[in-house]
Amino acid sequence: MPELVFISLFVIIFGIFYLHYSTRNKERLALIEKGADASIFFSAKAAQKIPSVPIWKVLILNLAVLLIGIGIGIFLGSILEAYTILNEDVAYTGSIFLMAGIGLFTGFTLSKKLIEKE
Repeated sequence: MPELVFISLFVIIFGIFYLHYSTRNKERLALIEKGADASIFFSAKAAQKIPSVPIWKVLILNLAVLLIGIGIGIFLGSILEAYTILNEDVAYTGSIFLMAGIGLFTGFTLSKKLIEKE
């Protein structure tokens, strides 16, 4: 039964992406056939200057902050388990996910600042 749930979830996600891209392609082909200008395919933000920050810097920054968050989450889970009446599974799992999320948000914010600085 769980396999059926995962297979149906995969089929639904694949179907959504397929419909999105095939519809977008058909719309663009119809506009090209009518002789529309190609600039309508680009948004105003895409027309702006593309940042010159290498992608590896952003990936390493986000990965480092994520791993720091996970490490702090493990440490926090250990403290919660030792000094509170929380179950071990709840303390570790909750704190790891919480701190990993905070780490991802912090990495996103730092990456945005890095890109704006360039």
